[in-house]
Amino acid sequence: QVKLVESGGGSVQTGGSLRLSCAASGDIHSTYCMGWFRQAPGKEREGVAAIYALIGSTYYASSVKGRFTISRDNANNRLYLQMDSLKPDDTAMYYCAARYGGCWFDASFFNYWGQGTQVTVSS
Repeated sequence: QVKLVESGGGSVQTGGSLRLSCAASGDIHSTYCMGWFRQAPGKEREGVAAIYALIGSTYYASSVKGRFTISRDNANNRLYLQMDSLKPDDTAMYYCAARYGGCWFDASFFNYWGQGTQVTVSS
């Protein structure tokens, strides 16, 4: 069983930065895709970034490319999302997720989810 716990959310002004962290426990290793999703009120959950450590690949939504950076510390089972140049449109609940195998930006493919951490960006 895999357990994911996010931290690092908060409130910032436009242009600010936050770093989200996800602590993973259980039988999780480099063959798992790990990713970040977000969901704003009244909107569907959308993929933000994902990383597949087995082949060293990262994936980003077009809306965050160049501003967000995903990374993974395999030794300590941690996933990070560095968010820079934040905009009000980035305001959402951010979720850490994991699945065995390759990465897709489709929430239905992910088996494991954290409880979420709120990010609020004010103008």
